[in-house]
Amino acid sequence: MESKIVVIGGGTAGVRLARQLGVDGVDVTVLGEEPHAPYNRLLLAEVLAGRYGPEVIALPEAPVRRGVRATAIDRDLRLVHCADGTSVAYERLVLATGSNPVLPPLRGLAGELPDGVHPFRTLDDCAALSAAVRPGIHAVVVGGGLLGVSAARALAARGARVVLAQQGEHLMERHLDVSASQLLRGHLESLGVEVHTECRVRGLRGTAVELADGYVLDSELVVLACGVRPRVGLAHAAGLEVRRGIVVDDELRTSDPYIYAIGDCAEHDGQVYGLAGPALEQADVLASVLTSAPDLTSAPDLTSASPRYTGTRALTRLTLTGPGPATAGPLDLAAFGDPTPRPGDDVVQLADATRGAYRKVVVRGDRLVGGVLLGDLAAVGALARAWEGDEALPESVPLLHLLTNDGGL
Repeated sequence: MESKIVVIGGGTAGVRLARQLGVDGVDVTVLGEEPHAPYNRLLLAEVLAGRYGPEVIALPEAPVRRGVRATAIDRDLRLVHCADGTSVAYERLVLATGSNPVLPPLRGLAGELPDGVHPFRTLDDCAALSAAVRPGIHAVVVGGGLLGVSAARALAARGARVVLAQQGEHLMERHLDVSASQLLRGHLESLGVEVHTECRVRGLRGTAVELADGYVLDSELVVLACGVRPRVGLAHAAGLEVRRGIVVDDELRTSDPYIYAIGDCAEHDGQVYGLAGPALEQADVLASVLTSAPDLTSAPDLTSASPRYTGTRALTRLTLTGPGPATAGPLDLAAFGDPTPRPGDDVVQLADATRGAYRKVVVRGDRLVGGVLLGDLAAVGALARAWEGDEALPESVPLLHLLTNDGGL
């Protein structure tokens, strides 16, 4: 089989690229390892919570060959070899292989996962958890990042008695400061989730979770939500440059001029984003790069003035919804940049404990450098525009007004 452009990976980045190229009439084949239609991974917790059916989170249709796992890349012949025995020829290849869940080095966790112990990364993981959870079941979620928080809330919504074990000092350390994390913790506890921070897990005894201090959390269901790492095995075996992710330049091109990488697996300018916003932006830029090439059958012109990817300044938004106590309601949060100030930075912070709202921005000179908003997100639009556009803040606007309903801008 031959295709001008082959994409390995049927997730958000790969599907977005295929659709963009399809609009321009480019011949593209997407190899998707999962048997399901492509879906929005960000909404898996909503499926687990019972709020959505799997069909609701499907991505727009794209030319994906489902259930086809790429096993090797022959760069000399420009072939992708697949587990089903087929090979696909390419003129340009795009790696959108995403990321894998991190399985921590725990005692009792070697080889296949024990019964009752689950990762939470794919639709199959979600289906397995949905089949296992029931009201009153004792569940432990290991990991207090975005994925762990989402899983804990979803399991609580299904009636599970959930313990969340986080090794770090506070929840969602990558996105939230201490104050916002405390509000998030209160939200989870209002749903009945028992939260433990600075709690290191040492091992598993079946589904019982052993902590570093020797205490054992009895459990019938364990969810491992310890983060993800770029999926780079194919690229590494093919001899491409790999650091944390697959190294790409401003055209999303790897060390092989005929191969590109986008999404969670790509490392641009030392940065691996692991977020949907940058993945979509990279897909759009690469679509422009590929469609601007005069002839895909010839060698790439590395000196061309094609579109460039210069990095993403995206504000991350999350809404934790799903069935649960009416008093808890949905929880909205937004975060960008680094919310930890340096000496000389200006910090503006507002908190309303009665409404569960918290807003904080960090300003360096005349620029926003970080912030977090939780609860009431009325000001997020103006802040997002200022952050994403790297705009100078108006001198006439007091810093406190950044956190008013219209952002003061």
